[in-house]
Amino acid sequence: MMPAAHIQSTIEIIEHVQSIWAADRRAPVDALLGDYFRARRYIGSKDRGAISDLVYFVLRNGGALEWHIEQCDRSTTARRLVMVALIFYAVPDRTPMEREDIAELFSGEKYAPSRITEQEMQMLARCEGRAFTSPEMPGAARYNYPDWLEGRLKDAFGDQLPEAMQALNAQAPIDLRTNLLKCKDRGDLILALDKDGYFAAPTPHSPIGVRLKKRLPAFNTTAFKEGLYEMQDEGSQIVGLLVNAKPGDKVIDFCAGAGGKTLTIAATMQNKGRLLAWDVSEHRLQQIHKRLARAGVSNVQTHVLKSETDAFLKRHVETADWVLVDAPCSGSGTWRRNPDLKWRFSLEDLREVKELQTNILHNAARLVKRGGRLVYVTCSVFNDENRWQVQQFLGKNPSFRVATPDRMWNKHFHAVEDLGIFIALSPHKDGTDGFFAAILVNDA
Repeated sequence: MMPAAHIQSTIEIIEHVQSIWAADRRAPVDALLGDYFRARRYIGSKDRGAISDLVYFVLRNGGALEWHIEQCDRSTTARRLVMVALIFYAVPDRTPMEREDIAELFSGEKYAPSRITEQEMQMLARCEGRAFTSPEMPGAARYNYPDWLEGRLKDAFGDQLPEAMQALNAQAPIDLRTNLLKCKDRGDLILALDKDGYFAAPTPHSPIGVRLKKRLPAFNTTAFKEGLYEMQDEGSQIVGLLVNAKPGDKVIDFCAGAGGKTLTIAATMQNKGRLLAWDVSEHRLQQIHKRLARAGVSNVQTHVLKSETDAFLKRHVETADWVLVDAPCSGSGTWRRNPDLKWRFSLEDLREVKELQTNILHNAARLVKRGGRLVYVTCSVFNDENRWQVQQFLGKNPSFRVATPDRMWNKHFHAVEDLGIFIALSPHKDGTDGFFAAILVNDA
């Protein structure tokens, strides 16, 4: 495809996203991108990569791009977003474009966007003279987040907000979790990847993580097909390892989803004991079976819950050594990977998910036996989904207390007066996605 065709495809995708979100903001962009490319099989992998990169640049920087358009007294459209993005879009082997070059791409010829107008040229001329971000911009535009989140982000990061948002707006690395059921340690995985032509280094914090030195498709290697690893952010690995279950323990993964942390726990248990993976979504839970087989996991039983209050839970009251609650949340800690989340998640969504978190915690706690542990995890950076939820839970469940995580993670401890010590991870401090975790012990 020619560059002009890349631009036209990008405009079409953003227009499609905008129209879908007008009716249903739950639709993730990666799924919409997949639909677009499946309907156009002629678009090759390199072209798909170039188009996707520009789409994600627009999503990551939507606040700043809209601000620049508004300063030119123009309304925001997909076409204008892409035009202005090209003025500022810089990636390896590519520099931002000048307006004359952009005009050549907007030629109106076959596969190219319609011809650029004089008004659009004037808009680009005004943008060329500006820095992409500047102190005159409001915080939401400068750091690319919705206005309604400003208070929560300042509460979460304080005077580190600029550094935090810059890190959350960057592209995440590709981290892999070593499968210790098939590898002695991560050194074995690094050697296996080397044979596939993939070069990796140990992650700085997780003892079972490796990080690819270049962004490459991680599902095409022999090592992956043999089950030596799963793709998993280093932060997700760390909070999964907080479930320090022994072989023979009974563990319940209450919100297992597609099983990423279930696989981590199975390896910790050395495939011995009972590991129950539950979720309310049959579709998500079905994805776990292929992953279990590839990883060589044999101690997992799955069950689809009707809700977080399913009567099925009564069979397991006060029987679990460990319960993991990887709670549904805003996903604000994953904006590096899912920049669309910050634009499609609303205040009403947050209220609903907080209520769900409260209900899940209450019902999951019933399953923990005396002396057992409940690990509460979110991939959110917002305090009202994290320590405030734990504080509320402890107020209603006095038999539980916060336990200090393993000293291995002491760089990530976050002490809260009168509450205890939590794990708090963030891109700007730890180089991971944003995660929160608390270990709650039942002393009843």
